Amino acid sequence: MKKTWVGVGIPAVVAVAGVLAIVQWMRQVADLPAEELRVPIAQQPMLAPPAAAIQPAVSQNAGPVPAPAPASVPVEPFAAPPTQGAAFEAAPGNWPGFRGPDFDNVSKEKIKLNRDWVKNPPKELWSVNDLGEGYAAPAVEGGRVFLVDYDQAGRKDNVRCFSLADGKPLWNYAYPVEVKRNHGMSRTVPAVSGNRVVTLGPMCNVNAFEASTGKLLWSMDLVKDYKATIPEWYAGQCPVMEAGKVILAPGGGDALMLAVNADDGKVVWTTPNPKGWAMSHSSMLPHTFKGRRMYIYASRGGLTAVDARDGKALWEFDDWPRIIADVPTPVALGEDKLFVARAYEQGSLILQLKEENGVLRAELVKKLPRRVFGSDQQTPVFYGGHLYGTRPPRGELVCLDADGNLKWEGGAGARFGLGPYLIADGMILAMDDRGTLVLAEAAPDGYREIARRKMLEGSETWGPIALAAGRLLVRDMRTEQPNSSRLICLDVEAK
Repeated sequence: MKKTWVGVGIPAVVAVAGVLAIVQWMRQVADLPAEELRVPIAQQPMLAPPAAAIQPAVSQNAGPVPAPAPASVPVEPFAAPPTQGAAFEAAPGNWPGFRGPDFDNVSKEKIKLNRDWVKNPPKELWSVNDLGEGYAAPAVEGGRVFLVDYDQAGRKDNVRCFSLADGKPLWNYAYPVEVKRNHGMSRTVPAVSGNRVVTLGPMCNVNAFEASTGKLLWSMDLVKDYKATIPEWYAGQCPVMEAGKVILAPGGGDALMLAVNADDGKVVWTTPNPKGWAMSHSSMLPHTFKGRRMYIYASRGGLTAVDARDGKALWEFDDWPRIIADVPTPVALGEDKLFVARAYEQGSLILQLKEENGVLRAELVKKLPRRVFGSDQQTPVFYGGHLYGTRPPRGELVCLDADGNLKWEGGAGARFGLGPYLIADGMILAMDDRGTLVLAEAAPDGYREIARRKMLEGSETWGPIALAAGRLLVRDMRTEQPNSSRLICLDVEAK
């Protein structure tokens, strides 16, 4: 007898519903959400990169080569002049880009953190309540807070500047970009130096502004100008700015990395990309070895270090299984060692930097399995000769020594999912997936929690956190309605 749709389909639907109900119940019991394998959705067809970016041409030149100059003025009529806001007075506080002033996620400010959150919980000083979906995080300099937001209602990237003192808007600059919902839209941190701020949007649009006024100085499109391929879930790379230059890693057919003048966007140097290594979500690590300044980048194809002076490739490491996304940034373990955490079952690597007869190379010292340490999102912090970070599958906080040996595991009470963390005043400030902020000791002899408090209600509080002048900036992502995510400023300094 032939089976009918009703006889087969309805029981199947009921069975699937039962399984989903059980999964939901288990997740509620677990208290923290299980790690989610995120699957990217297709880009907008109109924004797909050209074929040349997917299979870039092979260059035979091993050294730096000239690159096409990016537009040093807005490409097309991007937007009206920046919208000006409240009056502003300069104030202390400095977290000028991704992972802070020294690119290590350790605050060097001479502040004492408040340790008694029962009597004196972190006070919310101000909030911004109309952010678009995403994990983009702020940079702070001179009392100004900068953020690359996405205006879902207006379908625009929106570069915003607020006062650190009270959160009042100082200026914003918006330009039209089509971005689909895909685990958030924006996810980068601006770079600020002096009166310059540089941003990288989700579709690889780069813009430079006067930090004080929001005046647009120059723009470039990494897809159009350098044949970059937009990563899954959009761009996560954060620009680096130092010594008057902006460092970017298009990973396109025309340039693996490049440096441009921060004032006018003119190209200073480019690094060829003969192997076609594509852009990842990782950001560049500025590092000095044997007196030589370099930028180290974990692309989709492998690790590369280039000379900060001219972009010449110094060494590469390509024992690098390709995975869906590389997110963590390499971490310096002193001058001559690197720690590279990877996602999706890949664990971590420890590399030794060596120089022989003027030639640099990176040698593999140790591979750590995922059960010891890996990271799907956040970059671990090296502090006091030890690494602190959260590992899959539930973001358990752990500590390792510089040789990759496990010192302690935080256990069930120290699970943070994909949430961010930093170190200040000998303490770890960590935010879990659901907006609970935790204060714990950064000590190699064991996990000791000092305080915890729920601070945000949105889901996926994954955006990097920033600390400036005793003020902690944290954000969430809310999907109930467009432009409803929050950025809050907390006073965490002891009084």
